[in-house]
Amino acid sequence: MSDFFSSGWSLFIAATTIGGLIACGILLLIASRRQVMAADNTTGHVWDEDLRELNNPLPAWWMGLFILTIVFAGIYLALYPGLGSEAGKLGWTSEGEHAKDVAQTRAAMAPVYAAFADKSAEQLAADPKAHAIGERLFANNCAQCHGADAKGSKGFPNLTDNDWLWGGTPEAITETIAKGRDGNMPVMAPAVGTSEDVRNVAHYVLSLSGSPHNALYAQLGKPKFVVCAACHGPAGTGNQALGAPNLTDKIWLHGWGEEAVMAMVNNGKHSVMPAHGDRLTPEQIRVLASYVWGLSKSTPVAAAN
Repeated sequence: MSDFFSSGWSLFIAATTIGGLIACGILLLIASRRQVMAADNTTGHVWDEDLRELNNPLPAWWMGLFILTIVFAGIYLALYPGLGSEAGKLGWTSEGEHAKDVAQTRAAMAPVYAAFADKSAEQLAADPKAHAIGERLFANNCAQCHGADAKGSKGFPNLTDNDWLWGGTPEAITETIAKGRDGNMPVMAPAVGTSEDVRNVAHYVLSLSGSPHNALYAQLGKPKFVVCAACHGPAGTGNQALGAPNLTDKIWLHGWGEEAVMAMVNNGKHSVMPAHGDRLTPEQIRVLASYVWGLSKSTPVAAAN
């Protein structure tokens, strides 16, 4: 898409805009020099037998407003962006205006977050005011993927349980929010072997969590699991340093069953958690991380004295 918006496109926009203003001026000039088309000052058009269109000149006030409109447009285009990639004399941009609004909002909120500076994650999770702010931050930045109730959906982790791909400590959650995560399950079918081998490995993976499986297929797939153990561990308990899921529980992020597991082995999966470090301040991320951490606790977090 970026190739479409080339310098030629910018010139086209500028030429079209300037051409439109010039055309308006020419039209106005032509209209101001109109000639009487008939002796009775009509255009010669007649409707309903006796309705005649007069050829009166344009009102002076209307002509004046038209001229002012053209002049205003010219001044506006000189000061503000509008002629293609031309920035305008004032250097105004919507991005700059947004940055200014964000800076003002953050400055206004600074005293609020300053009150949380000396509190631990446990204390923030139990603080009603911090909890309310974290809830709003979550709704604005996280709920689109993880859901309003934070329970996620297929492909989007549930944040209310204790199953963490990259770690569930406040520090790990803070890092996840600030820097994002890039999870990659490579295509493993060539390393596993034949399609039957992939099926057998899928049943062995299902057996690790006690999910319904074929015991014979699982026994045959156990030796092939060695290629998966590099990330998921010999026992299949996962590796949070790599974001490799624990295969011994019954939490299936991308679906469960023979077909779902085989699809992962055959096709792989690339998942991205976007970084929010550029959108949120460190103080906001800290409050949000504490809120998310508190969601996974089965009982309400009590503030430390």
